[in-house]
Amino acid sequence: MKIIVAIKRVVDYAVKIRVKPDKTGVETNNVKMSMNPFCEIALEEALKIREAGLASEVVAVSMGPLQCVDTLRTGLAMGADRGIHVEATTGLCPLNVAKIFKRLVELENPGLIFLGKQAIDDDCNQTGQMVAGLLRWPQATFASKVVLDKEKQVATVEREVDGGLETLSLDLPAVITTDLRLNQPRYATLPNIMKAKSKVIKKYTPQELDVDIRSDLEVVQVTEPPKRKAGVIVSSVDELIDKLQNEAHVI
Repeated sequence: MKIIVAIKRVVDYAVKIRVKPDKTGVETNNVKMSMNPFCEIALEEALKIREAGLASEVVAVSMGPLQCVDTLRTGLAMGADRGIHVEATTGLCPLNVAKIFKRLVELENPGLIFLGKQAIDDDCNQTGQMVAGLLRWPQATFASKVVLDKEKQVATVEREVDGGLETLSLDLPAVITTDLRLNQPRYATLPNIMKAKSKVIKKYTPQELDVDIRSDLEVVQVTEPPKRKAGVIVSSVDELIDKLQNEAHVI
């Protein structure tokens, strides 16, 4: 069985986000970029499944500008067998990404797709669900535990919900999106980083895949959230209640 894993290049989680002066987006020039943390978890789970003998190949897929190849190399250094880069110079909305994924699935014929539940740059949490919808495959989102039965071709997925834990049973092929508690991603070792340089990354364009990436969405303006006011220290419970009632108006 082949597993495809989505990998997105995002601004590193430790970087303080700055809005562009013209408010058309966030500043990415001379900013550290890295793999989306949820994508790292998705890749780690795919690698664990392959190492358990339940999959034969893990293919990492990234979409975006040429620099995405660097992020793919990180995924290959972690252990992915090969990569696919769909080069796009314009921003891709979740639906466009899902359409491209559908075409890649038709070419690669995987038995399982892993995606992070969301990206930390736009927090959309839409792509996995859209991929499953376009493919008409079963889906399990926010996975905190994944168990595969190769003989029955079934995936059992445990996911956290407000009331506790929910367990889903999916017929393969299927789409799974990963949550934080699923695993702890491995670090790429120096020997694997060197090996990753010789691994194959196949390149496509949306046009070659016959996918229209025109978006129906337009970003009108990006602004920073308002700064929080400084807190105050109250001297008594009575003063606290008074401020909550008369100033904050929350009780």
